[in-house]
Amino acid sequence: MAKILCIETSSTNCSVAIYNKNTLVSLKEDNNKGYSHAESLHLFINEVLESAKIKIDDLDAIAVSKGPGSYTGLRIGVSSAKGLCYASNTPLISINTLESLARQLVISEGKIIPMLDARRMEVYTNVLDSNYKIIEETQALILDEKSFQQHLTSSKSYLIGSGVSKFKPLIQHEAVEFIEDAIPSAKELGLIAYEKFLRNEFENVAYFEPFYLKDFQTTPPKKK
Repeated sequence: MAKILCIETSSTNCSVAIYNKNTLVSLKEDNNKGYSHAESLHLFINEVLESAKIKIDDLDAIAVSKGPGSYTGLRIGVSSAKGLCYASNTPLISINTLESLARQLVISEGKIIPMLDARRMEVYTNVLDSNYKIIEETQALILDEKSFQQHLTSSKSYLIGSGVSKFKPLIQHEAVEFIEDAIPSAKELGLIAYEKFLRNEFENVAYFEPFYLKDFQTTPPKKK
C-alpha cells in the first residue's frame, strides 16, 4: 500500500487528491481566479481524507507541487504540506509543476512544452520528450519568434498551459498543437509521487523550500 496526499496550489487551481499507489481515490479542486487557497486548502484536504476514509496518520507520503508558479500559491501549498509532514512524521515528496502539467498529455512521439504564464511576455517552461524525460531544463523565458526553434522544427510539438496563448501568435510552424486551457492539477501529481515513493526520493522537511525560479516581485503603488 502507498497512500499519498497530493497538494497542487501553483496556479489559480486549488487542487487536492488522494492516491493509493497509482490509483486516484479522491479529488477536490476549485479553479478560483481570486486565489482562494488560504481559505480552501485545508477544507479540501479534510474532504478528500474523509472521502477516502483515512486519516492523516494513515498516509505513507505527502506530495506537493514545488513550482515554478504563483509565489503566494506555492508558499501556501508547501507550508501546509510541511506542517502536515511535521505533525504526522510523514515523508515529503516534491514535484516540478511543469512536469506534472506535461503528464496531462499522452503522446507516442514528439515533444511536450509546458508553459505557465509569468509576467508580460515571460513564461515558466521546459521541454520534455514523449516519455516525460526533461530535455531542456526549467527556466523563466521571455518569448519571441525564435523561442524553441530547434524543437519546433525537428518534430511534432505539443504546447500546453496558461502561457501558450502568449506564444501562439508568434508561431508559424504547422507541426504544433496548442492546449491553452490546461492548468496544473493534483490528478497528475499522484503518478509521479508514487514513482518517487518507490525510489525513496523524499525531501528534508526542515529545509525544503518552493522552487520560485524568480524573486518575488511586487507592483509599486501608483502615485496620486
